[in-house]
Amino acid sequence: MSGTRSFLIASTAEQTDLQLDSQGNLRHLLTMHNLEQQHITMLLDKAETYLSDIGKKPVRSTTLQGRTVASLFFEPSTRTRTSFELAAHRLGADFLNLNVNTSSRRKGESLLDTVYTLQAMQVDVLIVRDAQTGVPAYIANHANEFISVLNAGESTIAHPTQALLDLLTIRQQKKDFEKLTVAIIGDIKHSRVARSTSEALVTMGAPDIRLICPESLTPEKGTLPSQAKILHNVRDGISNADVIMPLRIQRERIENLADIPTVDQYYANYGLKSSHMSLAAPDAIVMHPGPMNRGIEIESKLADSAASVIQEQVKNGVAVRMAVLAAVIKSLNYKDSK
Repeated sequence: MSGTRSFLIASTAEQTDLQLDSQGNLRHLLTMHNLEQQHITMLLDKAETYLSDIGKKPVRSTTLQGRTVASLFFEPSTRTRTSFELAAHRLGADFLNLNVNTSSRRKGESLLDTVYTLQAMQVDVLIVRDAQTGVPAYIANHANEFISVLNAGESTIAHPTQALLDLLTIRQQKKDFEKLTVAIIGDIKHSRVARSTSEALVTMGAPDIRLICPESLTPEKGTLPSQAKILHNVRDGISNADVIMPLRIQRERIENLADIPTVDQYYANYGLKSSHMSLAAPDAIVMHPGPMNRGIEIESKLADSAASVIQEQVKNGVAVRMAVLAAVIKSLNYKDSK
């Protein structure tokens, strides 16, 4: 595969422009950067309609009947990949799960030739995860008008559907974003979740976003919303926080592991523990995007406590991805009717 530079597009503004069609409908979902509050609210409201209680039959629809959704995951995934597949099936779509270990791209075929092959097979939606920056937007920029591209995780910079499910979980518990203090703890430098969720929280009006990390995992200036505060002390960072979300260390993205704390050092200084909760707001909730390393970034007892909404995040992931798929299909339906 070509180097990272070949996948970069002109600007985040161009990514934003790619996302909407001429009617203002969601065409692709590539980034949370500059996605307007009305679009986020629409997606969250739609996701709510796809929720049902655990123990009851999941909500199903024929919205995607006759459509084909394909996943192109060039990085490992459990929650995102599975929830997208369930979302597509529950909306009535055919789902194509490409095995990248045997795909032609691994044999030397270019990324665009893989996309063109799927276009020729009349795939409607491509769900893309890749370790290189710019891949989802690169595909969206070159695919034909009959395909929508969804970013399922891009390098260290974007994970928009994770941000949406985080927002849905927060909204269910807290209602008013404009009164929230949110603390995100961990490897902020390499976390696409921290970036996308922070951007989405800013758009929704959250006034106090705190990103807490070891000095060696501090992000570069300009890579996160200017409204977010960078802190290095957990106790200060979670003081009176309404929402607390620890993150794992992204070891697969760190070139020199000697620069980061050991597991014991990390848990001692940055692991979220039950004893910390007395510093937070009385009704604070605990989240985690997964995969979760108990005893490293979060105490196991706390992950299973009444304050934890981690399982709600997982549940909401399917509903959010159903909402996103339904939204982009509307754009394709508009094109079909022309």
